[in-house]
Amino acid sequence: MKQFAIAIHGGAGAIPRSVMGAENEKNYKKGLEEALLAGDTILSAGGNALDAVEAAVNKLEDNPLFNAGRGAVFTNGGTNELDASIMDGKNLMAGAVTGIKNVKNPVSLARVVMEKSEHVFLSGAGAMEFAKKMNLEFAPDEYFFVQDRYDQLLQARESDQVVLDHGNTRGATGTPNSKKGTVGAVALDVFGNIAAATSTGGMTNKKFGRVGDSPIIGAGTYANNNTCAISCTGHGEFFIRSVVAYDISCLMEYKGLSLKEACDIVVYQKLVKIGGEGGLVAIDAKGNIEMPFNSEGMYRAMRKSGGEIYLGIYKDPAHS
Repeated sequence: MKQFAIAIHGGAGAIPRSVMGAENEKNYKKGLEEALLAGDTILSAGGNALDAVEAAVNKLEDNPLFNAGRGAVFTNGGTNELDASIMDGKNLMAGAVTGIKNVKNPVSLARVVMEKSEHVFLSGAGAMEFAKKMNLEFAPDEYFFVQDRYDQLLQARESDQVVLDHGNTRGATGTPNSKKGTVGAVALDVFGNIAAATSTGGMTNKKFGRVGDSPIIGAGTYANNNTCAISCTGHGEFFIRSVVAYDISCLMEYKGLSLKEACDIVVYQKLVKIGGEGGLVAIDAKGNIEMPFNSEGMYRAMRKSGGEIYLGIYKDPAHS
């Protein structure tokens, strides 16, 4: 059988080791492993990359530890606004949604936009109307309510700041909310096709319908069989300005760089130069995987063709 591979992330930044605690770290890694296996199981059975990245991201969206779907942070208005995107490297088809509410799995809606509409990007009320028409699963506000997230909002309101999901605020458990919340996945299937997907709840206390990079094709998500598949996480404004995901693809396509060379230039040089913090997971059609980040850490996992599972949160020279 031809090789397959998958890599996922659960957000850049990390709770400092000194306050993380063994139990918290265990829970985060368990969540990452469950999501990774959801995608890996599909790939190992000969399934396609698109199904794999959707399944992996669905698992992360269902886990309240991660800032997407159920664990989404709160806006200034006390609501959860969700963004997601997905892209198929085989044909450059893509789908994305932003500013939606109560949709249980936003990335699945993004895929339906890609496959069942003539559009790429839907927003707000219109996207939700489409979701209902397509019979997507909805969940009540209570499903999305996570106490730590709400406490984070209350603290952010006090200082009138918009807070990334890695700020110095503390949740009800007293644990710093020290990670940038986005989730994502990239995968290569046995047919040689690659795909990427990203989902997020955005920034705590965000106002005015702010949109980050996660639902923007080329900024937070991109996939092209000729180059790579990318899912980003970090300070979205900088990733939008740098068109990070597409820039990596371009460096490979136009300059002939390897996946690692292109990722290193964008994450460690270009982003750093303008003050952009975060990271990404990337894969190419040969099954090479890169998971670079310039933040304190990045919740991440990977597996190649049924081999060993790698799980990481903090910096690791062997899997940078």
